[in-house]
Amino acid sequence: MSALSDSMVLQRASNAPARRGASRRIAALRGLGAAVVCALSLGACVDVSMPDYKRPDTPAKGSWSDRKGTPVSAAATIEPDWWKGFHDPYLDTLVAKAISGNFDIKVLAARIDVASTQIGEAKAGALPTMDLGGGADFEKSTRQTFAKQYNVATQVSWDIDIWGKVEKGVQAQKAEFHASEADWRAGYLELVANVSSTYFQILQFDDQIEQQQQTLVTNRQILTIYEGQRRNGLIPQTQVLRQQAEINRLTNQLLELHRSRDVANNALCTLLGVPAGEFQLPKGHLQQRVQLPVVPEGLPAQLLARRPDVVAAEFRVLEAYNLVGEAKLAQLPTINLTGHGGTASFALTDLLKSFTYGFMPSINIPLLDPGVRAHVKVTQAQSTVAEQQYRVAVMGAFEEVENALVNLNSHKAQRVELQQEVSRLQIVADQIQSQLRLGVVSQLEVFETERTLLEAQQELLANHQLILSDTVLLYKALGGGWPSVDVQAEVKEH
Repeated sequence: MSALSDSMVLQRASNAPARRGASRRIAALRGLGAAVVCALSLGACVDVSMPDYKRPDTPAKGSWSDRKGTPVSAAATIEPDWWKGFHDPYLDTLVAKAISGNFDIKVLAARIDVASTQIGEAKAGALPTMDLGGGADFEKSTRQTFAKQYNVATQVSWDIDIWGKVEKGVQAQKAEFHASEADWRAGYLELVANVSSTYFQILQFDDQIEQQQQTLVTNRQILTIYEGQRRNGLIPQTQVLRQQAEINRLTNQLLELHRSRDVANNALCTLLGVPAGEFQLPKGHLQQRVQLPVVPEGLPAQLLARRPDVVAAEFRVLEAYNLVGEAKLAQLPTINLTGHGGTASFALTDLLKSFTYGFMPSINIPLLDPGVRAHVKVTQAQSTVAEQQYRVAVMGAFEEVENALVNLNSHKAQRVELQQEVSRLQIVADQIQSQLRLGVVSQLEVFETERTLLEAQQELLANHQLILSDTVLLYKALGGGWPSVDVQAEVKEH
């Protein structure tokens, strides 16, 4: 009987650690259950409801100034490589060089990478964290001998995302990522438009410089005739001085054209991603190099879904919407599961012989934190700002399209008048030249007619450049061939 009792005592003693471990686990589970019940109870008292996302309302745009024709699809209106419609291989080369070398585009591309990595950072908020540490403690007093102790400890902590707060943050960051992509598209479109317009402007300067030089030659010939007439007493000295002043004016204009050409060339260098002055655009003739493209009549109805800047603005509205949801969910209690373990010993050789561990669920109630409530109001105010910025982008898009249409239609109408003017002045110049050979008119009248013709030709050349630039601005205003983006669909996917 005694032996049996001893064995039972020994068996109970050996099972004691197991029973204590089971008791701890049961207590922890009970604590976790109580924490969950408490969190759910407190969560039911907080209003975290969010209305369904919808695009901010904007003033309706019923029709455009271009009322000719019927609306056409976006694909039929603008090709993705719309600049090739000018049929200038050199322009195609410049655009390709700018896309690969421009630093503004590279900045926008780098921001896309930043936004992409921030999505992973937001997702990490739902994952457990683990800390590992170790140390040594050395002590010595006047009454004690030297003492040392070594320790190693680890802790695992996990904030359970039971309300979906982290997911809201992830969705907000995804919206920022899409907005960054749209920013890049807008920058790409802006770059191509600027390269094209600057290229046209430089070629126009080349033609203007050439015509200005011809005009100066003609005016110097007129001055020579005036000086001869003055010597013969046919005209007063004031007529000679007036012509000399005209030559001074034309010379000043020529110098200004050279200056403007150099400045525009420097701007083109920066667009291409090369230092200003390191690249010189070869001289050329605008009308010979660049053809006027045929712009299809009618405008696409998908303007707001195709313009990258408008798309980016709406994605930032969606981002703000999700941040408001995240801030509201942050008012709810959070449950944290923490497990820790470690060992300590007076000798390194004994460090792994004993190990202690623990598990502790906890609940945090930020509802009582005024900063959390204040953050909700901040995000709501920021959401209002994002909505207003979207409306600003939409109104700006409407204005740009209307201005491009007004300018393009007006300059095309002016082109008809200028062409007729040049054609008629050319007929006059030819007739005057014939009359000169017959001795009916003087050389002076021929020069005066040529001067008038050159001025009209310069105006026609400037009109050609304006129509080219108007076309570029219209392509840009209509979204430049980028496909439509439905932000609402992005919301439905999640």
